[in-house]
Amino acid sequence: MADGQALDEVVTFTSDLIRIDTTNRGGGDCRERPAAEYAAARLAEAGLEPALLERTEGRTNVAARIEGTDPSADALLVHGHLDVVPAQAGEWSVHPFSGEIRDGVVWGRGAVDMKNMDAMILAVVRSWAREGVRPRRDVVIAFTADEEASAEDGSGFLADRHAALFEGCTEGIGESGAFTVHDGSGRQLYPLAAGERGTGWVKLTAHGRAAHGSRPNRENAVTRLAAAVTRIGAHEWPLRLTPTVRAALTELAALYGLDADLDDVDGLLEKLGPAARLVEATVRNSANPTMLEAGYKVNVIPGEAVAYVDGRYLPGHEDEFRATLDQLTGPDVNWEFHHHEVALQSPVDSPTYARMRAAVEEFAPEGHIVPYCMPGGTDAKQFSRLGITGYGFSPLKLPEGYDYGAMFHGVDERVPIEALHFGVRVLDRFLRTA
Repeated sequence: MADGQALDEVVTFTSDLIRIDTTNRGGGDCRERPAAEYAAARLAEAGLEPALLERTEGRTNVAARIEGTDPSADALLVHGHLDVVPAQAGEWSVHPFSGEIRDGVVWGRGAVDMKNMDAMILAVVRSWAREGVRPRRDVVIAFTADEEASAEDGSGFLADRHAALFEGCTEGIGESGAFTVHDGSGRQLYPLAAGERGTGWVKLTAHGRAAHGSRPNRENAVTRLAAAVTRIGAHEWPLRLTPTVRAALTELAALYGLDADLDDVDGLLEKLGPAARLVEATVRNSANPTMLEAGYKVNVIPGEAVAYVDGRYLPGHEDEFRATLDQLTGPDVNWEFHHHEVALQSPVDSPTYARMRAAVEEFAPEGHIVPYCMPGGTDAKQFSRLGITGYGFSPLKLPEGYDYGAMFHGVDERVPIEALHFGVRVLDRFLRTA
């Protein structure tokens, strides 16, 4: 089991990493190198030989391998990203890059997404070095850049240009899984992620006839774009159940003593109450308009108008997503992918999934494990190009009233110290047996 020093180090490492500002504003505006050097130094102190890898100067990734005791076993990838989304200091109770430790909580941008997991990985690896522990299978550690944007400088670059570092890896674990969800009735749920919706960030472009704003114009690009955006935002996507979501609904229905009527999923979700949040975003594709760009003067009708839509599609339903956008945009608006990544589906009956479940149950015996499909995406998408099956497993035991989902990209992001300690113990247990 992870030692007391590991429990102290995970708190220190989380705080230290938060204080290193790795804000990713998109468009290449980020510098992860200081955080990468920090992580690499901690790995080197544990006797590993980490490699620092860059596609673009300052956009640094870290990779290292721990040799297992069974050379015939497949390797396991354990990954976390180093970049974070922007934070406006004036909106926070503490400075978002202070890493302040107060009242048993570590505060700051990245406390949950996902410098906490990076710190857990470092703490476990160093604990092993002190004990002389080796895992059964090779474990490849990767800390990536650019996850909060395109991943082109991060996991995409590693998968495309440094595949040899991941030789033998058949499975991987990353962010968003094995965290506590309180259902309001005393039950504690622990979703283990075995799937992700695909990413379809879409650019819409409407063309029309530029003209004076005082004259009638039936070829107004803004009007055409607004109509398409309205249709997309109002569209009711049909129900689509993937194997992971079907398994989640079946297990939740059994847990709450309900009939698992998958012909009336919306009715079942209503009966599940707060637990429905684990699946309600992943029973359909989605497309949410998020940005508008048009015009340069109030009395000028522009010849072009642009909008962006955050689209997500379920495994096996990308073709439906494309066809629906063709229909909703209509003849006067063109669309193209601004950013496009695959949807993922991982088995929930694999030995690795069973070991993740067992590790959580050992330290949270009161918890109920539930399969989970992430509504968004992670670096697992890029690593899937190497044939690596991805799971979300960054364990945290959270107190009631703590809104885990709101911490992602939210104000006052923070993580309890006890949650970090739980995470280290569970991660250590899983990796020893994986």
